[in-house]
Amino acid sequence: MAENRASAYGEGVPCWVDAQLPDVEAGKRFYGELFGWDFEDAYGGSVWARKDGEPVAALARKTDGRLPTVWTVYFATPDAESLADRVWAAGGQVVTAPVPLGDLGTTALVTDPEGAVFGLWEPGSHPGFGRRHEPGTFAWAELYARDTEAANTFYGELFHDALFGPDARPDFGRAPVSEVFPAEMPPHFVVHFAVEDCETVLGTVSRLDGRIQAPPFETSYGKVAVVTDNQGASFAVLERPER
Repeated sequence: MAENRASAYGEGVPCWVDAQLPDVEAGKRFYGELFGWDFEDAYGGSVWARKDGEPVAALARKTDGRLPTVWTVYFATPDAESLADRVWAAGGQVVTAPVPLGDLGTTALVTDPEGAVFGLWEPGSHPGFGRRHEPGTFAWAELYARDTEAANTFYGELFHDALFGPDARPDFGRAPVSEVFPAEMPPHFVVHFAVEDCETVLGTVSRLDGRIQAPPFETSYGKVAVVTDNQGASFAVLERPER
């Protein structure tokens, strides 16, 4: 179902995702076929992916080859400067200080105390996802952490209402790295996209020269498989149980 574009996402709600890729055109071909996305040019050489006419993600060209090829999740905030200060005060780091992207909004990149990178988004004309929670759109963000209790404390203090408030319907979970990845893997977020059938999508990923990192496994929020695209960016596909 399409989101009400006029309604802002509350602070701490995942509201946008983007992929930093060496080759945006190759990314358009991969994700266009995988998820049925269409694309349009956006800010600073990036492109917006659209599903049924609504924005669902962005693909951007890496400006520095030393940077990782990665999907990043952005959490909504009414004040990126203030939230970046709170991240710092709670033991995180500010990787990229808040910067406006034209009239679209203000963005920043930060880390939690264990080094997992995530984004902040203070909306201007762009509130975030136009569609989510349906096939081919954002469905969940999972943090794979070394210390899930510490992660719960850090994010619970930053985003209390979004995670634990009376109206909370969080799209954000925490799990130990060792549950899915080798123990030496650094803490990191994995962006999940909803799919109708996990196995079918994995076949398409392989055909498009992607790679299966973790074959399907059951979680409290559905059946998940972790994959990489044909440029090395990791993400997950999520098949929700029938309700």
